[in-house]
Amino acid sequence: MNDHLPRLQQLIQQLQQLPYLASKNVYRVAHHILGYSDDQLKRLTQAVELAHQHTVKCTVCYAWREREQLCYWCMTPRRMQNIVCVVESWHDLCAIERAGGYTGAYHVLGGVLSPLDGIGPEDLAIMPLIERVRSGSVEECILAMNQTLEGEATITFVTRALQPYRNTVRLSCLSRGIPVGSPLDMLDKLTVGKAIAERRPL
Repeated sequence: MNDHLPRLQQLIQQLQQLPYLASKNVYRVAHHILGYSDDQLKRLTQAVELAHQHTVKCTVCYAWREREQLCYWCMTPRRMQNIVCVVESWHDLCAIERAGGYTGAYHVLGGVLSPLDGIGPEDLAIMPLIERVRSGSVEECILAMNQTLEGEATITFVTRALQPYRNTVRLSCLSRGIPVGSPLDMLDKLTVGKAIAERRPL
């Protein structure tokens, strides 16, 4: 359809590589970008380049941080580092933060176990989590994975991996008020907040 507009087609092909961007919106986004002034386009590309260059994963919790700074959630004194909320992704972390009320630390796995997609334990930040627990500084792990088949499988795997430390570490998960199959970042903050506050033992 856009063979007569090869540069636009190339832009659309690149946008189609982005997850979470519905295919019907790709053309709208491309149209929107084409309407940018030179200054707007420069600011956008500069922001993407700078974020890519200066944002890295925290070596403790695997959340995003600036290269020149410590991770906010690991460095803030008011955060209780002995309580660790284990999430699939950074946007799940953001969903819990938006809900408010949680003042502990985090651990971002970077996804969930999904054999069909070739994602195994070695592809996630599970071993660093075990090391955090093994260090003796963690008293509770909240396994806040999404309630999908992959999320539940990941909870089961992590629970078994942490079994040797059950005498010193309490394991809990989100309350079942979270609708099955609903991603955390798509839920309202009251629902997420109550799920954290009313977490249950595993």
